Amino acid sequence: VQLQASGGGLVQAGSSLTLSCKASGRGFSNYAVGWFRQAPEKEREFVATIRFSGGATFESNSVRGRFAISRDNAKNTVYLHMNDLKSEDTAIYYCAADSSFAAIRTWKPGKHTLQLWGQGTLVTVSS
Repeated sequence: VQLQASGGGLVQAGSSLTLSCKASGRGFSNYAVGWFRQAPEKEREFVATIRFSGGATFESNSVRGRFAISRDNAKNTVYLHMNDLKSEDTAIYYCAADSSFAAIRTWKPGKHTLQLWGQGTLVTVSS
């Protein structure tokens, strides 16, 4: 399975944007998927994750209430719906997959390695 993130762009503060993480290959529905972001000169951080079944999600405190994650296994795609964007949301957004929902939810740089990473998509929020 390979992951490809897309949907980034330049938007104004307060607007909305939806990112997509599309998987190629078989077995995507067996993975939990997460979104991460890395702002300039900052470490990569966890944003949101969703179980393989889509039955459970978890978001970081910094985006909870503004961002939502969803998935369509028939399309092999996970989405990150971002609302009320702020300048501090500016970052490169990455998607990743792992067989463990908990591993994604608790991921921190250097803690452990997730099984799959996609390339990033840049989101720039102008104030």
